[in-house]
Amino acid sequence: MTTTDIAQAGGSLAIRADQTGWTDDQAAVLRQTGIDNDVTNAELASFLHLCQRTQLDPFSRQIYLIGRWDNRQKRKVFTPQTGIDGYRVIAHRVIAETRHTFGYEDTLWCDSNGQWRDVWLSASAPAAAKVTVLRNGQRFSAVALYREYVQTDRNDNPTRMWANMGANQIAKCAEALALRKAFPHDLAGVYTAEEMAQADNPSADERHLRKVQPGQGDPWAAPMPPAEQAPPQWVAGAVRISTDAEAATDPAKIRDLYREANGLGLLTATVLIKLGGTERSMELGAFLTARGEELASAVPAAPEATDEGVVDAEVLSPEDDYADAVAQLRAAAEAARLDNFEEGTEQALGMPLADAPVSAIRALTAQIRPAA
Repeated sequence: MTTTDIAQAGGSLAIRADQTGWTDDQAAVLRQTGIDNDVTNAELASFLHLCQRTQLDPFSRQIYLIGRWDNRQKRKVFTPQTGIDGYRVIAHRVIAETRHTFGYEDTLWCDSNGQWRDVWLSASAPAAAKVTVLRNGQRFSAVALYREYVQTDRNDNPTRMWANMGANQIAKCAEALALRKAFPHDLAGVYTAEEMAQADNPSADERHLRKVQPGQGDPWAAPMPPAEQAPPQWVAGAVRISTDAEAATDPAKIRDLYREANGLGLLTATVLIKLGGTERSMELGAFLTARGEELASAVPAAPEATDEGVVDAEVLSPEDDYADAVAQLRAAAEAARLDNFEEGTEQALGMPLADAPVSAIRALTAQIRPAA
């Protein structure tokens, strides 16, 4: 099998392109790989979509869903990851399909004094590694710092692999960063095991587990190339999504468009939009967030009438207004008999409830109430 071939499991484990959920047979095998009952339906659905998009096969151990405790969410968060070979397989497949040129410059390692070398002979670990990927005449360079990626034990010492093969491990991290810059759409949403090793550190800062909020760029994701360098399908996709958002009248539609753009790696794409009657360029993710807030603020909150039929015009403080909005949302969810309040609202809002604007919370409440 060549590097452009993707091994697909046969029989009942084969993942179909039109599949919308895991089959019972597939779910049983996934549970044997370490995916337990802590996984959410959203994480499983996202993992299926990622497997379909990357064409990596979880049943051939080309891609994994790894659970790690997240102190911010107070639960185990499952993150897709693969090995550096999985990244290389995807890159070679894309190159075969697009008929672009592809290659690497020599890997470089840096010592603590800032001196770069094309071979690392020291017994101590390098301070950093640099990898440059060449795609269709464009250079995509990335530097990975050893201190940011090294996996340590409870005594804060490098694990055996990082102690014995530190130069090789940090070079893999740099290569993954460079490949993700060169192939942002194809590699979005999945990290390599070498990059994620530091997330298992006892004092890990959850660098890769942190949720990126709507409108906020991911500081560890590669930005979309300029329009003149971006593939036509990316430009067309960003334009279509921004056009649909301009025509939308429902905040729920904006949330769907945001999730679609995020899945396609288009949140950092620059588009020409109309917002507040003014035409200007901005990132698609920021525009979708602003458009969603604009529509949500246009949904009037239902006024409360007093016993005398007079509308209560009491002005609430921001804290009280937020608490009131959450209370109404919770009441509407309970009346509609909706389970998993925290998880469901985060998925519907596209962000944790604690970070959501009051306008978005009230808009969601208005959508739930008719079902109650």
